[in-house]
Amino acid sequence: MAGIVRRSFDSADETRPFADGKGRMDLLSTDHGPVGRAVFEPGWRWSEHVGPIAGTDSCQASHAGYVVGGRMRVVMDDGEEGEVGPGDFMQIAPGHDAWVLGDEPCVVVDWVGFGDYARAG
Repeated sequence: MAGIVRRSFDSADETRPFADGKGRMDLLSTDHGPVGRAVFEPGWRWSEHVGPIAGTDSCQASHAGYVVGGRMRVVMDDGEEGEVGPGDFMQIAPGHDAWVLGDEPCVVVDWVGFGDYARAG
């Protein structure tokens, strides 16, 4: 393992587009597992733009990440709700829906839940 590793999400190992052009997830493979940067465009909603890809009623990924910009609303299957925005660390359990708030993209870096995110069957 190298002492310093520098990678750019702009040259990701894999890019997974969301339905209807509502964003993408750029994935880097690292020695410690996948790290993803998601760009959720205004109008993006998990249940509409990733749910059909995942084939589940709600997002079943666990997330731990950092919101770089934009805002997102998250609603858990049990009804718990919250918002995340720029500078926030977020940890979200499986079983949720989420959508972008406002008219700017929500950009999230996640080092736990994006390995299989938005990947077909």
